[in-house]
Amino acid sequence: MPGSYLFCMNKRHTLFHIAYALVFILVLLAQFKQWSLLNEIATPFITVTLLLLLSSVTKLKGRFHQRLFTGLVFALTGNTLILMQNHHQSYFLYGVIALLICAVFYISAFYLDFRSAQELDKRGAKIAIFSTAILCIAFYLFLRPHLGALRLPVIIYVLLMGMMMMMAAFRNQRVNSTSFKLVLAGVLFFVLSGALLACRYFVNPFKYADAYIVSTYMIAQYLIILGGTKRALLRKLSD
Repeated sequence: MPGSYLFCMNKRHTLFHIAYALVFILVLLAQFKQWSLLNEIATPFITVTLLLLLSSVTKLKGRFHQRLFTGLVFALTGNTLILMQNHHQSYFLYGVIALLICAVFYISAFYLDFRSAQELDKRGAKIAIFSTAILCIAFYLFLRPHLGALRLPVIIYVLLMGMMMMMAAFRNQRVNSTSFKLVLAGVLFFVLSGALLACRYFVNPFKYADAYIVSTYMIAQYLIILGGTKRALLRKLSD
C-alpha cells in the first residue's frame, strides 16, 4: 500500500512537470509569434502550475514553504498586472512592485535556513557578500544614466535582488546540496530576468527581449520551487 501511494504521488508530480513544460512552450510560442491572446491565457499558468506543485508536494507544512507559496501568489499578481499594462500604463509599475514583494517573501524563506546555523560557512558568506556587492554596484552604475526620476525605486530593486542572491548563497551547508544548488541557480535566473527587464525598459529595447525575459523568469521560478520542494534542513529548527 505505501509503495502504491508513493508511485501515485510520483506520477502526479511528473504530470506537474510536464504541464509546466507545456506552459513554457506555449508562452514562448506566444512571444515569438506575438499572439497576445495566447500570451494572456498561458502566462498566469506559469505560477498556477507551480502553486499546485508546491502545495501538492509539501502540503505547505512549515514557514519556509508557506513563504514560498505566498511569494508565488504575489508573482501571479505581478504577472497578471504586467499583462494588463495595455489597459493602463500604471499596471506595469504595480506588477513590478508585486514581483518585488514576491522577492521579499523568498528572501524571508531563505533567511529561515540561514538562521538554522548562522555560525557555518563564514568564508562563503564573505565571498557571497563581496561578489554580490560588486555586481549590484556595477549594474546600477550601468543603468544610472538612463533612470531619470526613477533612481530611488531602481536602487531599492537592485538591493532586493542582491539580498536575494546573498540569502540563497547563505543556505550553503545549512540545507541539502540538491535544494541549495537548485534554489541558487533559480535566484540567478531570477536576477538575470530582472536585469534584462531593466535593460529593455530603461536602456534600449532589443530583439526578442520579452521572450528572453519571460523564459529566464520561467526557468527561475521553476528551479526555486523545485529546490524548495526538495529542501531538507541539516540542522532542524522549530520550522
